[in-house]
Amino acid sequence: MRKQFLFIFLALIAANTIDAQTRTTRIGYIDMEYILENVSDYKEAKAQLELKAQKWKQEIEAKKLDINKLKESLKAERALLTKELIDERETEIKFLEDEMLDYQQKQFGADGNLIHQKAALAKPIQDQVFTAVQDIAEAKSYDFVFDKSSDLTMLFSNKKFDISDQVIRILNRTDKREQLTKKQLKDQEIKESKENAIDENPALQDRQKVLDEKRAAREKLIEDRRLEQEAKKKEYDDRRKAIAAEREAKKNGTVSEPAKTEATKTDATAKPADAGTPTTTEPAVDKAAERQKLYEQRKKELEERRKKILEEREAAKKAKEAETQKTNTTNN
Repeated sequence: MRKQFLFIFLALIAANTIDAQTRTTRIGYIDMEYILENVSDYKEAKAQLELKAQKWKQEIEAKKLDINKLKESLKAERALLTKELIDERETEIKFLEDEMLDYQQKQFGADGNLIHQKAALAKPIQDQVFTAVQDIAEAKSYDFVFDKSSDLTMLFSNKKFDISDQVIRILNRTDKREQLTKKQLKDQEIKESKENAIDENPALQDRQKVLDEKRAAREKLIEDRRLEQEAKKKEYDDRRKAIAAEREAKKNGTVSEPAKTEATKTDATAKPADAGTPTTTEPAVDKAAERQKLYEQRKKELEERRKKILEEREAAKKAKEAETQKTNTTNN
């Protein structure tokens, strides 16, 4: 089959040799498996078929398990059974094994239900692919279009001659057009013309790829910055809530929730107190008061530093004015 196909291919090339002297022969190829894996309808139907195949496998495994149980039972009771009963059970086991093998061949054999249903599943998509390939070949003047996943052995294929993505876009456009309005259809046509221009010019295609990579990197950077800002904001809010809780605890003479939890853990690990001695939360309160004191001290230091800086600026300003006045007096 491959030799015949290769012979036909060489004959076609030889027949177009004269025509090729006046214009360049355009050759493209598609990957049918790649196209099918990127069509949503085919993927959904394939998933359903895989579930059905999984169910068949489970049924086969259940039959195997029943047969193994019968074999184990016969092995354990063989010494107690007569020859007629042994033959009868062996015949039953053999019948069940043949039935299981027939069912397995029926579902997963070379001519089984799985193969037939896969072919029936791919047939409508393949017809659409063939139509799309013909449209692309006529519109862009391709002389030959091959299927990379067929029996034809392609030892090397340049990616720029692969039109699989163009076929996928045409199939997706057909599905989307049925749900678009007139304005959306117009926008879609503009987008399609731009994509076709990129497909025609490899330089534009490479440039568009670089632009897409830059845009993706920029979007990732923006997202990382947004997440970083949200983390900082959350940290600031948590800190502010903790300070407010400590102030409230100091004001009311109680402890905040974290302090209560810490005090509870400490009490649980400590020795039991005397029955007549009341328990208190003075250490937790002192800790909260100490934090508040440090906070107030830090605030006071910052205020004094700010006043000192203002005083230095004012003194420098006055000194500059005095120097300016002295210079003016000297000049006069």
